[in-house]
Amino acid sequence: MNPALVLNAGFEPLHIVSWQKAMQLLFQGKVEVIEEYDREVRTVRVSFRLPSVLRLIDYIPTKKKRQIVRFSRTNVFIRDRHTCQYCGQKFQKNHLTLDHVVPVVQGGGRSWSNMVTACKTCNQKKGGRTPAQAGMKLLMTPRQPTWLPATSFRLEVVICHQSWKLYLEKRTEYG
Repeated sequence: MNPALVLNAGFEPLHIVSWQKAMQLLFQGKVEVIEEYDREVRTVRVSFRLPSVLRLIDYIPTKKKRQIVRFSRTNVFIRDRHTCQYCGQKFQKNHLTLDHVVPVVQGGGRSWSNMVTACKTCNQKKGGRTPAQAGMKLLMTPRQPTWLPATSFRLEVVICHQSWKLYLEKRTEYG
């Protein structure tokens, strides 16, 4: 029906919620109504205009602490963009392996700085040697990423109510 834009106490956009959730937040005293729709919701005794823009009463901090990216096979593939770090070709996950840059037999461990994505052919060619010993070169120096793959996306609102535009434009100008 008519969703509502929820702003932080400092007027930064936070969420888009259903009109039901908007009414729930309002009755719980967690928000104040900034803008309303022309539509109404009626009970037996009272009618309410549907909120279009709500502002939280209490500020919610949105800056999160720098999170550590968990070392995993999947995250190494994402970091390396499913690309063999020796030949530069992109592969499906089932055609890739993880390669120790410095092999375990030579003291290399399982860490962000010692593991790269490699195709099966390049991994077999390199064998139990370092890239230099095998006459191969890495495309990039492996390091721990500073982003979380699961949260590295941006939500864009394509269609919104006219009453939201002021608050969303403000965000892009100053945010």
